[in-house]
Amino acid sequence: MATTAQLFEEPFDADEYIERLAWRTPGGGSKGGAEAFDPKKLLEEFVNHIEELKQLDERIQRKVEKLEQQCHREAKEFAHKVQDLQRSNQVAFQHFQELDEHISYVATKVCHLGDQLEGVNTPRQRAVEAQRLMTYFNEFLDGELRSDVFNNPDKIKEAADIIQKLHLITCVYLKGKYHDLERQLIQEFTAAQRRGEIGRMRELAAVLLHFKGYAHCVDVYIKQCQEGAYMRNDVFEDIAILCQRVNKQVGEVFCSPETVMAKLIQSIFENRIQAHVKERLEETRHSDVEQYLKNLYDLYSRTTALAAKLTDFNLGSDKHTFLSKLIKNIFSCYLESYIDMERQYLQNRSGLILQRYYDSKNHQKRPVGTGSMQELKERIRQRTNRPLGSSIDTHGETFLSQEVVVNLLQETRHAFERCNKLSDPADLPKNAFSIFLLLVEYLCVDHIDYALEIGLSAIPSPDAKNANLYFLDVVQQANTIFHLFDKQFNDHLMPLISSSPKLTECLHKKKEVIEQMEVKLDTGIDRTLNCMIGQMKHILVTEQKKTDFKPEDENNVMIQYTTACSKVCAYVSKQVERVRRSMDGKNVDTVLTELGVRFHRLIHEHLQQFSYSSMGGMLAICDVAEYRRSAKDFRVPLVLQLFDTLHALCNLLVVAPDNLKQVCSGEQLTNLDRNLLHAFVQLRVDYRSARLGRHFS
Repeated sequence: MATTAQLFEEPFDADEYIERLAWRTPGGGSKGGAEAFDPKKLLEEFVNHIEELKQLDERIQRKVEKLEQQCHREAKEFAHKVQDLQRSNQVAFQHFQELDEHISYVATKVCHLGDQLEGVNTPRQRAVEAQRLMTYFNEFLDGELRSDVFNNPDKIKEAADIIQKLHLITCVYLKGKYHDLERQLIQEFTAAQRRGEIGRMRELAAVLLHFKGYAHCVDVYIKQCQEGAYMRNDVFEDIAILCQRVNKQVGEVFCSPETVMAKLIQSIFENRIQAHVKERLEETRHSDVEQYLKNLYDLYSRTTALAAKLTDFNLGSDKHTFLSKLIKNIFSCYLESYIDMERQYLQNRSGLILQRYYDSKNHQKRPVGTGSMQELKERIRQRTNRPLGSSIDTHGETFLSQEVVVNLLQETRHAFERCNKLSDPADLPKNAFSIFLLLVEYLCVDHIDYALEIGLSAIPSPDAKNANLYFLDVVQQANTIFHLFDKQFNDHLMPLISSSPKLTECLHKKKEVIEQMEVKLDTGIDRTLNCMIGQMKHILVTEQKKTDFKPEDENNVMIQYTTACSKVCAYVSKQVERVRRSMDGKNVDTVLTELGVRFHRLIHEHLQQFSYSSMGGMLAICDVAEYRRSAKDFRVPLVLQLFDTLHALCNLLVVAPDNLKQVCSGEQLTNLDRNLLHAFVQLRVDYRSARLGRHFS
């Protein structure tokens, strides 16, 4: 197989190439072929073929080197040619630039020459055109149009051009005279105004009415009216006096006084009032919010009051809308952010008032729990009627201040007044409600509710000895404060929301606040009553002796009632008086009824702990009579009735055995349970010996 480069053309497979070489070599096939396999021949063939491949490689290598040399030589020649072309191109570019500069120079000369020719020709053409127009104008002055251009219908375009130019010439001349005369009339009008010559002013205004400068005449009049008008410190009073004076004058000078008066007022609002408002508000807007709100309220109120006065003047058909727009243009940028600044100021001010109060008491506010855990504690406290955790000692401080309340209500009242004046009617209920929520937050929650929480925490347990009960003082002050809160709600908030859907929200919020405080007040009062009963019980336990009702010497009893009874009655009288001072209205009867019932129950249970001799029973009757005198201080029929019945029961302790049945059938005891009557009879020391039980069998 001849070894040539064509054998190695793509695609080339070395395995296939070797296989083909072996197959074509005699004796190189497989042993199963026609000719026996001869490895030596195959080896010899491979060696020879390798030599041929080496020779082929050398030939190809020499050819590649020759081609590479030729390529390098041609590349050098090409590079020389490119350099020559670049040099030629550079020379051509330089020639082109020189030619371009020369052309520009020639063009400049030509333009300059053209300008010189035009400068000479244009005046000549204008002179010719002017002469031609003068000729045509003379024909119009003579009243006889002789030129063919005006008589030939075919030259109508040329005639129109001439007429237009003549019209412009006449207009320019007349316009100059028009303005000169108009200026002279305005100057004379101004001089007459300064001299106060109303008649002359009226004549000149009537002449100027048909001139375009009539509006300028009005502007000059308005400007001159205001010269020296603002001499007082009160710009609104100055404006009112100025408008009153000018209103009378414009009717004598101008034929349309309402227009002039409206323009004067517009000028005053857009210049004098707007500048005054901006000066007053901008100096405090970022430095003193309280003063800013006061200034805004004062300026807006005085501006609207001024506008109300100005409606007495003739300002056209829709003067109310006209004045409202002027006010809106001045205050709109301030009113847009008013309620946000009001709420922010009220928050900061209310927080500061409360913080100063607590600082003056050297008190660090305790966190009041919220959420489900606090609700759970509250339910447990209401069910058990006992404080959760140890009580705190407030040293008689209620943490309620009428001064703080008055300050908070005063700040809120000012806020309601500003809100009513400065809010858009559509936003008034919403803005008033937001202020009310702040009042609820700082007065009802942060002050009253917090004081109630502290007061509840300070109530001692019922078995505490010599407990100081300050919660009634908290109740008294809370009632007073809430009356003030309710008065402000009715006097200042209700008028702002009475005809809007926000009324329902406000009433619901107020009801929610009242109910929350009533729950805590009821809880505190209930626990306070328990403490009172606990104190009475402590007195009875420590002062009442068993020998009080079973004296050793029945014939030598000198006292009218026991020491325990005396101390309990004295304590009850003080507490009844405290309740009357702390409550008002029906609450007094409600609380005293509950206290009286518990007082009666305590005495009833206390008396059942002793045995009574005949003289001891008389002493018990004396004690109950004294208790009944204390019960009269309650002024509650139910309480007095209970002690009357108890007094009747005590009679069972001393009545003769044979009269027991008659006494039990008496008016006061006939409706009582027989077991109760029997229980009292059993307290007699002679119950068994006199066989008194047979009367109840």
